Formats: sequence, C-alpha cells, structure tokens
Amino acid sequence: MSLRHAVSRGLEWGRSLLQPGLLKSGGRLVAKFRAERFRVAPRGPSAQPRAFLPSRYRYYRTSLRGLAAQLQSAAFRRGFGGGAARNRAVFLAFGLGVGLIEQQLEEDRKSDAACQEIQAVFKRKRFPAPLRPFTSGYKLEDYVIGNQIGKGSNAAVYEAAASFAPLQESEASVVELKDGEEPSARPLTCCSLRNFPLAIKMMWNFGAGSSSEAILKSMSQELVPAGPSALNVQDQVVLDGHFGAVRGLAAHPNVISVCRVFTARVPLLPGALEEYPDMLPARLNPAGLGNDRTLFLVMKNYPLTLRRFLAGSRPSPRQQALMVLQLLEAVDHLCRQGVAHRDLKSDNVLLELDPAGDPRLVVSDFGCCLSQSDCSLQLPFGSMWVSRGGNVSLMAPEVIGAVPGASVVIDYSKADAWAVGAVAFEICGRPNPFYGGAGLESGRYQETQLPALPSDVPADVQLVIRLLLRRNPEKRPSARVAANMLHLSLWGRTVLDHLDGAGTRRLVDWLLCQSALVLLKGRRGPRGNTVEAELQRCFLAHLELEELRIAVGFLLCGPGRPACVSSA
Repeated sequence: MSLRHAVSRGLEWGRSLLQPGLLKSGGRLVAKFRAERFRVAPRGPSAQPRAFLPSRYRYYRTSLRGLAAQLQSAAFRRGFGGGAARNRAVFLAFGLGVGLIEQQLEEDRKSDAACQEIQAVFKRKRFPAPLRPFTSGYKLEDYVIGNQIGKGSNAAVYEAAASFAPLQESEASVVELKDGEEPSARPLTCCSLRNFPLAIKMMWNFGAGSSSEAILKSMSQELVPAGPSALNVQDQVVLDGHFGAVRGLAAHPNVISVCRVFTARVPLLPGALEEYPDMLPARLNPAGLGNDRTLFLVMKNYPLTLRRFLAGSRPSPRQQALMVLQLLEAVDHLCRQGVAHRDLKSDNVLLELDPAGDPRLVVSDFGCCLSQSDCSLQLPFGSMWVSRGGNVSLMAPEVIGAVPGASVVIDYSKADAWAVGAVAFEICGRPNPFYGGAGLESGRYQETQLPALPSDVPADVQLVIRLLLRRNPEKRPSARVAANMLHLSLWGRTVLDHLDGAGTRRLVDWLLCQSALVLLKGRRGPRGNTVEAELQRCFLAHLELEELRIAVGFLLCGPGRPACVSSA
C-alpha cells in the first residue's frame, strides 16, 4: 500500500467521521488512542513483516502503531482545542493513513505465520525412497552386473541386480514405446529394468592410489548424494574434499540417491577393452594407466537420460512446465544444503515416467559439484588452476567471466538456475542456444540474442526461461522464486487473475486450500507419488511469503500483463 493511497484512504475515513451521527465523543476517542499509545506489548518473540517494507525500516515497522495513535490523538486535540481546519484534516488523514499501514502489516504477520505453519506440516513428511532398503551390498560380489548403459569422462555405468535380494516388480520403472518409435531409441526395455533394477557406476582411478581411504577422499564429491547408510561402518572416514565439506543430502524426488558406496578391484566388465582400455589397470590391460582399485556407486537404474528422451519424444506444454519445474526444485534443494552442481546438462539428468505418464527428472553426476558447510556457495578464485565446474558451454556469465585475483570470489548461488534456463530450451523443442560452434557464448551473449521459443510453450514458462538467462545474477530470480512462478502458473492461475488490494489474503486462502487438497490426496497409485503430487509437496514444504510475493510480482509484471505489483 503506497503512502499516497494510505493518506487518501485516511481522508475518506476522516470525511466519514465528520458526517452527522458518526462522530463519537471526543473524550472517549482520545482516551482510546492514549490507551493504545501507552499500551505495553507482551514480551517474547514475534513474527516481523518482511514483504511490505525493506529491512532498513525495521524500526518504523515496530513504531507505526504508536505513531498512528499519536497522530490521531493530536488531530482530535486540535479539533477540540482550536487550530486551522486544514491542519486538523491533514493530521487526521495522515494518522488514519498510518493506521491503515499498520493494519496491512498486521495482516502480513498473520499471512506469514500461516505460511510457516503450512511449511512445518509438509517438512515433517519425508519423500519415499526410490528403492526398498536393504542391509547388505557393500561388496562388488553382491551384485550381478549386466551391460553398459552409459559412459562419461570419468566413469562407466552398468545395469546391475542385487544377488542377495529378490526382484520386486514394483521396483521396475516401466517405459512404453510410442507408436512408430524404434526400439533402438530406448536402450533399456521393460524386461531389462525388471531384471536389473540397479545401476553401478565405476569410477576411473588414475592418481588416487589404491587404499580405500585415499580413494574416498579423492572422489569425495561423488559421495554428496549418498544416503546415511551408503558407506559400511568399517569404511567410515573423515571426508573433506578439495571443494569443501562433504555430507549426505536429504532425500528429494528430483535428486539421485546413492544407496551404496564401496571400493573394490577393477573387474573386466563387458565392453571394457573396447570402450575404455586406457582406464584399466595393468593386470587387465598391459597398456592401461588405471590403478588396481577404484570407487563404485550403487543407485537406482533409470531408463533414459533427458537428452535421449527428448531425441525421441516431444512433451506436451503442460509436461514442459512440469519438467522445468522439477529441475528448479532440484536446484533449490541443493542450494538450501550448500551444494552447487556446476555441471547441469541434459546428459546428467535421468528420466522415468510416473504412474500418470508424466516424466520424472532426476539430477545425477555430482563429480564437479561444490559442497560447503556454510551454504554460502562462494568459491575463492585466486588462480586459473581453481576448477570452476564441468561443461564450459553451460557456465553462467558470472562464472565464465570471472578473472582470477587475490580477492576474487565466484558466487554460485544462481549459477545452476541459469543452467536450467539453458536446458529448458531443449525441453521446449529447441536446440540449446549455448551448444555448437554457432551457439552463443555464455560470457558474451546479449539477452536479445536468445532465440525465440515455440509459440505453444506457455507464456509463463517462456517468461521464467528469459528471467533465468539474465546475465546479471542480481536481476536473475533464484531457483526458489522461479519455481514459485511455475507453481502459481500451473495451480494458482485463478487467484493470480483476481489479485487486488487484498492479494495477500487471497494467496493465503488459496495456500490453505492447496494444503488441504494435497493432504487429502496422499499417495496416488500402487507405485508411489505422481510427479504433480511431489511438486506440490515441495512447494508447500518450502513456502516463504516474501519469495511468493516476489514470484507474483514477476508474473504480474510479465509481457502482456495489465498490472504490476511490488516484488519487495
């Protein structure tokens, strides 16, 4: 509420008070305002408003009620004790206007408290694990290893099954071939997933030595998504990687979960001599350069990468919004726990279909990540020898453009969100604008050079992508704010179209209805949650009134919107 609007409302109230029959006893009103002025507030912590006034005006937030009472009391004293009529009107209008601001702030406190209560309810609800827990599996001999399903610059991935656990049909991820689609477009069939529900990632070990402790410390970044029971008790070591503290992430449906981590001798797996002969140890290949032991990671087997899925399928506009939203939720989850992925691309995003047929995306491959215990995501960049991440083409402008120096620090808090904007072009059916020889350079491009998205992509999705690819990180929304924008676009369009002066109350009413619906809906289908249900739970579990208002401000200020609200 602007000051001009508050004063105008105060004048209206003043005129109504001066109408015959509405003016109460001056003494009673003065006594009331004096009592309000000298009322002692109860002790103890109280929620402070965060959306209407900046933090530098915190003193005035706590003083508005007393100021309003003083101004209103002065107006009545002048009214009964003399003084110019104009001055009396100004005092009355301003006093009542300040009172209206205090009333709005009180409503803001109530709205913020309601958001915190909703957040507390959904934070207590944990997401189900992608695999059924098992108590063994800390040795390579515990697994039956099948064919190779992937290979990167530092590891090979194979399909696997636990020899000590019976296969469960419910653990399989079923992907059906579409009409006219060739089987070769999907390397993993339903039968393969039922027989091999796990995937084993074998790291290539060149210079980490052959002791378990040295291997775990050297490859500690790979352990960031490992669960609490992933390491055997005998293998517990103090891990402190080159890029900060390493600790297990909390479970999230859009982030890979590593269920077992162990070291073992490198075996001769199918295709090893043809695919990666130089990475093998000398006992398997006399010309090999690898060490005898290496690190193995066990996780769920997903049918496809995002790149392969998009090569053979075109998601619907609604699915495009859901897919971009899942990447933003994953990035927000990582940022909250002090992790920057730094190598987010379609090859490192795994995919399966949920019971409703919607793609579920899972961010994987944390070999280039930055993990910090203070969650600052700031890396000192003293020399060019400091690694800035993985794929150079998808480094955010503030990362690729950093010049090393004694006091230079790279802030990664919004770098992954920028990468989501680039990957979103692929999701929407366009080539990634930063790939290839003719692609844009992330350190030099202008925002006007970004190619146009297909016309069938929802307008709010296009707005989010454009905002994420802003060069200036201070003008770029965080992953949380961008995710809130898509949540509101998907499920809160009705409330967005009817926002007015009581917008906060309308938003809170809608949030309460959404919370009730999600709680009543619960789990859907025999195999677990749908993507839509998981996203709604993520949204409600990280609900912040200030971030929600910023998202509303971006949406209402977007192209073609008639109104614009302050984003605080």
